[in-house]
Parts: sequence; structure tokens; C-alpha cells
Amino acid sequence: MSEPPGATVTLAETTITDDPSKSLIAQRVRPLRRPGRWIVTSVVLVLIAQFVHGLVTNPFYQWDRWGYWFLRPTILDGLVITLEVTAYSAVLGLVGGIVLALGRLSKSPVLRAASWTYVWALRSIPLIVVLIFLYNFSALYATLSVGIPFGPAFFSFDESRLATDMVVAVIGLSLNEAAYAAEVVRGGILSVDQGQHEAAAALGLPKGYQFRRIVFPQALRSIIPNYVNQLIGLIKGTSLVFYVSLLDLFGSAQTMGSTYPGDTVPLLLVVTVWYLILTSVVSVVQFYVERHYARGATRSLPPTPLQKLRTGLTDLRARIRREAAV
Repeated sequence: MSEPPGATVTLAETTITDDPSKSLIAQRVRPLRRPGRWIVTSVVLVLIAQFVHGLVTNPFYQWDRWGYWFLRPTILDGLVITLEVTAYSAVLGLVGGIVLALGRLSKSPVLRAASWTYVWALRSIPLIVVLIFLYNFSALYATLSVGIPFGPAFFSFDESRLATDMVVAVIGLSLNEAAYAAEVVRGGILSVDQGQHEAAAALGLPKGYQFRRIVFPQALRSIIPNYVNQLIGLIKGTSLVFYVSLLDLFGSAQTMGSTYPGDTVPLLLVVTVWYLILTSVVSVVQFYVERHYARGATRSLPPTPLQKLRTGLTDLRARIRREAAV
């Protein structure tokens, strides 16, 4: 409703109009109260505090013995073996996964069926069964030969000499890893836009060249982040190589636990902390790999932890200034 010409404007109305900052403060939106969230947060904090208090004060954990074992040469030797088995299995598993993925995408029904059967079988059989089966492989085939199928052999070798504990562990983990990597690689290849395949075919490029220079580089954007995530499971899976007589990190701790039964819990804590460190390092690598391959796919890159911390501190300082101004 508009004022008539010549009407008198009151002092209060004039003050609000002349001081917009006070007007904005008076109109500040108050956040919605969420008592349920505060209650759940409080319960979680109490549970965390109880867990940490139990870890610190319970003498059964024997943290002094944990400090004694954490950097012992026996534990570090097992850690090196764990890293070696993980590295070899990761590379061989990825190579096998690429071959299996190409087999599943092949136009040959035999290759498709063979690849599908391999992936189905290895994903169905527990890893420990595969390892123990390979460990006893020499009982089934004492010698292995290379020659004409169903014909004469060119040369043979003793399987027990070739299949050391390290070789059995790497082969077993690689076979299992290849089955999962095949699905990761196949999903990455299928994620490439069909128009890219059609454009490459329209240029008359050979199939191998299309895959190496056009399809596979684009598929890596999906393959690598997912495969790095798969490595976390591989690191934990290496603990099973103890059952094929390879003393990795877990095997070394288990052996020391048998020699010193009173230190079983500290040794298990040593193994736990080392696996947490290894998987945390891989998780950090995974974050930056995903961030790198997100370029061009998203409008803005996800912030790094340092950027998140910096933004949080800036917001906190701004909020404190606002509260102080009120």
C-alpha cells in the first residue's frame, strides 16, 4: 500500500532503511535445530572415548611389548615379503585381467566362454583353497613338460624345484586377482562411449591400434581408480600366504606368537597397525589417482585434505567474527 503524497515518514522506518547491516542481522536465518543428530553424535563420541580408554588402560594389550616388537627385524622381514608378494601379484593380476577382459569381449565364442568360466570359477573358489591346492600341485604333476600337445615333450623340469613358496604365493594371488581385475578392466572398456569406437572404425584404423591408442587410454580413467581400490583387498589377502609356509608379515607374527605365547596380543596389534599403515598409504594414492583422472569429467576437482582443512579454518574464523559482532 503506497503512502499518499506529502505523508510523514516515522523515525523508526528511517533508521532501518539507513542501516542495512542491522537490518540484515535482524533478518539472519537461524539454522534448524536437530536434537536427534546431537544425541547420536554424543553417543558415538562416548563409545569412541570408551574404546580409546580401554586401549590405553587395559594392561592385557601390553603396549610396552608392542613397542618392542613393532620394528624387530623379524617383523620387518615379513613386511618386505608382504610388499614383494603384493607388488608381483598386482602387476601379474592386472595383466591377466586385461587378457581375460579382452577374451570376454572377443567375438570368438570359445574365448568368451573360456574367459567367463575362469572368472566364474576363480571368484567362486576361496583364495585359501587355491593356495593350498597349488602348494600340493607337485603331488598331482611331479614334472611339467613343454612340447607338442598329446605328443613328445621338448624338455621337462621338476615342479617341486620351480614352485618355491614365493612362486606358489604369487601365482595363487595373481590367479585370484586376475579374475577380479578382468571385471574391472571390462567395465572400464565398456564405459568408453560407443561413438569413440565408431569414429575409430570410420577412420579405417586397425583393431589393435584402435584399442591401444583410442579405447584403452580412455578406459584407464575408470580402470585405474577401481583397480587401486582392489589393491587394498590384495594387501589383506597376502596374510593367507602363511598357509603355504611363506613367512609374510602375518606369518612372522604368528611364528613369534607361537614362540612367545604371552606376546600374542601385542604381536597381533603390531600386524594390525602395519596393515593399517599399508592400506592407508594405498588409500591416499587412490584418492590422488581418482582426483587426477577426474579432470575433464567433473566441473571442479574434489578438494584435497589440506584444502578441506584450510576451508574449514576459514569458515570457523568467519563464524567467530559474526558471533562476536552480534
